[in-house]
Amino acid sequence: MNTIALPQPYLLFLGDTTEPGYAKTAFGLRDWAPERCIGEFSVPGATVTTGLPFLTPAQAASAGAKAMVIGVANAGGFIPPAWLDALVEAMEAGLDLIGGMHARLRDFPRLRETAERLGRRLIDIRIPPERIPVATGKARTGRRLLTIGTDCALGKKYTALSLARAFQSRGVDATFRATGQTGILIAGGGIPMDAVVADFAAGAAELLTPDAAPSHWDVIEGQGSLHHPAYAGVSLALLHGSQPDVIVVCHEPGRDRVLGHPDYPVPGLRETIELALRLGARTSPRIRCAGISLNTGKLDADEAARVIAAESERIGLPVADPIRGGDAFDRLVASCLA
Repeated sequence: MNTIALPQPYLLFLGDTTEPGYAKTAFGLRDWAPERCIGEFSVPGATVTTGLPFLTPAQAASAGAKAMVIGVANAGGFIPPAWLDALVEAMEAGLDLIGGMHARLRDFPRLRETAERLGRRLIDIRIPPERIPVATGKARTGRRLLTIGTDCALGKKYTALSLARAFQSRGVDATFRATGQTGILIAGGGIPMDAVVADFAAGAAELLTPDAAPSHWDVIEGQGSLHHPAYAGVSLALLHGSQPDVIVVCHEPGRDRVLGHPDYPVPGLRETIELALRLGARTSPRIRCAGISLNTGKLDADEAARVIAAESERIGLPVADPIRGGDAFDRLVASCLA
């Protein structure tokens, strides 16, 4: 697994993003590593904000920032030309650049030449380790939990982080395993699953979750959705390779269309559970679903409580919003560890 030492603290770059779901890297760092985040910066056209102070790169550098992190995870992971001036500005202000896109910072001549001239670092974290093996499908020791989604960008990472923290608070030996750029930035290591050559993706998941003590839990950040028209491949490789004992299905109430693919409806919870268990049983015969994680951030407290209770009764499993916590989340944690 890659371990990364990064220059900190960060200025979060939001580009010209208008869809909050595509700024999940910035939101993830704000929520799970706030001590590393000084402020945010964007270019004209952006409508998304993390709520952190807006700082120019020069202001951020004066406040102690060491790097600007691209906080965007857009479809395809591209860096548009409209961002280049801002990225150069950050380097001229004294900041290194950290990118988690498929497009690598070092592949842009202007960025590379500026970095060389100023002695700045271009750090691309969406690079998998070398010599990943083909998956074996062999059972491994230890216990594993994987978060599964009905769609992208709806809480798989937050759920895994919340569960890992909850396990640890109960005295359980648990490790959060990051599989995407945001999780890697938070955890300081992991494997960017969507950057692995397809034939080796399940092997990467095996590499990420090696043999462990029988009581140890790997809590694995899910990716994509098994029903997703573009990203189902990485979801299936992660499911087969991680061989989870337990899955927790993540969903956002009210989201009825796949993010970025409005012609496709979001699948139902029962449909998602059934497919995940059927496919997951290929490499983990005793796989089970411990419950549902709902992202109720768009609902008020009373409506969220009503939806959580209703879904739990309908599905027959614990349902909770990990960010809201409470008794419902305690029941979900207990079900996972049962």
